[in-house]
Amino acid sequence: MTVPGSNAAEIVLPKLADSLKEILQQRKSIADDVERMLDDHPLSKVLMSMPGIGIRTAARILLEVGDASAFASAAHLAAYAGIAPVTHRSGSSIRGEHPTRSGNRKLKRALFLSAFAALHDPISRAYYDRKRAEGKKHNAALICLARRRCDVLYAMLKNKTFHRTPPLQRPYSKHRDTPLPRTAVPGNTPGIPGTPRSTEQLPTC
Repeated sequence: MTVPGSNAAEIVLPKLADSLKEILQQRKSIADDVERMLDDHPLSKVLMSMPGIGIRTAARILLEVGDASAFASAAHLAAYAGIAPVTHRSGSSIRGEHPTRSGNRKLKRALFLSAFAALHDPISRAYYDRKRAEGKKHNAALICLARRRCDVLYAMLKNKTFHRTPPLQRPYSKHRDTPLPRTAVPGNTPGIPGTPRSTEQLPTC
């Protein structure tokens, strides 16, 4: 017994498989080209010396900001990326800080995901844990870390210097003069929440 359409499927499916294989080969070729071009860029190794920044993230940052010479300060770069806090005002009242809907979304995502990838780094993890101890949720703490790293990233690009790890300080509680005991430091238990699917409306510091 022959199922209707089976002959057509036998013809179409192999062609679709060949097309998919060709697309995957093209993607690999493009990725290899990007990696070669990145290796030739004088700032590639500078960027990848920072914890959490790999080839793809470095390529995205270079595509979006270059050597950062177009930005007067790290604050300007953070505002361009959409990771700087925005204070909402209404008349004479101040409604606090809220996530900005503006900014370069591709750069924002690259900085956010690189901050998440940097949580294995003790300095980045300590800063993230301090923000969690202050009551911020996972995404809010990560966006704060991304903003903090933006200052370092800007200096690295402007001065063309490699990342240097500062001395590790113990996390602080909400009362900044009181170090948290090790058993009370959030994040000491294995595992952290997964990355969000979107950085469209991330909370800010």
